[in-house]
Amino acid sequence: MSSSGDCGCSKTVESHSREALVDLIVREVSLVLQAKRAGRSSVMDAGSRKIPLGVSNRHIHLTAATFRRLFGEKTAFEQMRPLYQPGEFASKHTLTIVGPKLRSIPGVRILGPLRRYDQVEVSLTDAVFLGIDPPVVNSGSLGDAAPLTLVGPGGSVYIEKCAIIASRHIHMTNSDAGRLGVKDGDRCSVRVTGEKSTVFENVLIRTNDNWLLQIHLDTDDANAANIREETFVEFLGKM
Repeated sequence: MSSSGDCGCSKTVESHSREALVDLIVREVSLVLQAKRAGRSSVMDAGSRKIPLGVSNRHIHLTAATFRRLFGEKTAFEQMRPLYQPGEFASKHTLTIVGPKLRSIPGVRILGPLRRYDQVEVSLTDAVFLGIDPPVVNSGSLGDAAPLTLVGPGGSVYIEKCAIIASRHIHMTNSDAGRLGVKDGDRCSVRVTGEKSTVFENVLIRTNDNWLLQIHLDTDDANAANIREETFVEFLGKM
């Protein structure tokens, strides 16, 4: 009987210990994540020149009207997961994009929220495959954009000017810009270290006080620098 009682007590203590350990781990992870996210919202300190890097795959922005044409009047625009920048998200919806040579890329995700313009952001590799010649410009600059046909479950839409290759760019607050000595619209250089250390020039500065500090490179640039995991770039200065 004594042995049985001792065994029960031991299990209880062990159970409480496991629960306490789990609670501790959860608290520690939560604190790390909070600190990590807070640190990314601006330059780490006055002397830091490191900027978090995000790789941007091909994606689509749509107006509400075009979304309805492609998915039907009754389809709601639904979020799948939040993205790094506040208020932006990957939706549950994808489309097939088709070039003038009838070459297509399926499964291209629509990002939210819905916008005032229709835009498809591709890499140069995508553009060559699709048979189009999109300009390298800032998001929303569609004057010389290339044509594509978008195909969804409810229909298809030909858009004469929608495809671009997004300029390399850094999202930052005006406070970040002041510390780095740049302003909205400036161009700068950054360095990625590693086995294929690379300097990227003509990186566009974009400012908004609601943004978190982050540089966006497309998949071609990321592959050129052999970027395989979350990393930082070094800010080299204004061009």
